Amino acid sequence: MTKASTPADEPQWLTSEEQLIWRSYLQATTLLEDHLDRQLQRDAGMPHIYYGLLVKLADAPQRRLRMTQLAMYAKITRSRLSHAVARLEKNGWVRREDCASDKRGQFAVLTDEGLDVLKRAAPGHVKAVRNAVFDRLSPEQQKSLGEIMQIVAEGLQPNEAGADLPWLR
Repeated sequence: MTKASTPADEPQWLTSEEQLIWRSYLQATTLLEDHLDRQLQRDAGMPHIYYGLLVKLADAPQRRLRMTQLAMYAKITRSRLSHAVARLEKNGWVRREDCASDKRGQFAVLTDEGLDVLKRAAPGHVKAVRNAVFDRLSPEQQKSLGEIMQIVAEGLQPNEAGADLPWLR
């Protein structure tokens, strides 16, 4: 027996205006990610995701993080992180260290060479971000964008144990 459809079962479709906003957001984020990725590939020989990993390691105490914590910060699977760290290791920018307190755990450590690469890449990356985003917005729009993105991010933070999160896969 099938349940009769009620108005509550119907999706609340996006209005025409909401559709335009949503599609603009998707187009802008896709183009921005591609723009930043191409800039970093051209100027530093690395994709945007690798730059983000190096930044997280540079900001960490002693420039080292547990691999699971780094995957969580990057919002990627442990498998994808392992592949990325292997490439960063091959370049000499990161090394892995075993965790003394947990035989299965490992740390990713930013090397001096990796820090130098990051320092050389940062000015071009900041210029690309500034040109693509901040120089196009008024101070009021920048503030609004920050507030909006904070609200969206907070609403998407997992708050339940056992959530299907990429860094736990």
